[in-house]
Amino acid sequence: MEAPTLTANGDPAARAGQSRSATLGIMGVTAAIIAALAFMANQPSAGADGFTSVTLSGGASGEPPTVGEAAPDLLATTVDEKTVRLSDLKGKPVWLTFGASWCQPCRAENPDIQAMSEEFADSDLIVLAIFIAEDASAVRDYADRVGLTYRKVADPDTRIASDYRIMGIPSHYFIDRSGVLRLMKIGGLDPAVMEAALNGVLE
Repeated sequence: MEAPTLTANGDPAARAGQSRSATLGIMGVTAAIIAALAFMANQPSAGADGFTSVTLSGGASGEPPTVGEAAPDLLATTVDEKTVRLSDLKGKPVWLTFGASWCQPCRAENPDIQAMSEEFADSDLIVLAIFIAEDASAVRDYADRVGLTYRKVADPDTRIASDYRIMGIPSHYFIDRSGVLRLMKIGGLDPAVMEAALNGVLE
């Protein structure tokens, strides 16, 4: 009489080995999913409304920007090493923008911002762009590549962005000649919206 042939399913040791392998496999897949989710959570994410959410490391100081009140002052050095203070620009309309060269919605609207800065140059418009989480060298390189001639400030430690309570970029602040904030917008703007906002602070 032949001895019965044992299959893996009939061998308790084999079943235990298979169970351990399956458990390890599931644990490995779970760990990979958790790692991927953690990585994605720490990346800037493009929003459905044309902006990139950001997490700031600088501590906020002063009052947050409020429409109808004086725009929070800022003191910074442009990437061409010139000092700029927002309060010193009173008498001229100011378009203060927050963005970054690594932000796709920001890159998409930069040519339109450049065009508007040229179109409204005779109105003494000052465009002041704050590039967050990157240094002056990176901002200069990007601006030279794409031809941005308006004033640019690097904000590597997000100090200025924190003072303005930036939650996503691009963000736009339109300030009239008296230094009063007239309009705040978050997200990419099309040329028609840009032009209307600028006409609003030129009145």
